[in-house]
Amino acid sequence: MEPDPGREMRMIAIVISACLVSNPSVCKDHRVPLANDVDSQRCLFEAQPHLPRWAEAHPTWQIKKWRCAAADHQDL
Repeated sequence: MEPDPGREMRMIAIVISACLVSNPSVCKDHRVPLANDVDSQRCLFEAQPHLPRWAEAHPTWQIKKWRCAAADHQDL
């Protein structure tokens, strides 16, 4: 599928909201940037395999929720 030249491509990130296992009142958002060609709808499917990998790599955090959002300059 060719990109629409009239549509600006914005990078998308998975935003994982997680809390510390040892102190569930301490929560923060962690951002996982996705490839440039992933739009917000495709992100919903692309995110699925990232979540267990992220959880395995961050055992002191527990995922509470997640969403797809536009990436910001800190994600690049």
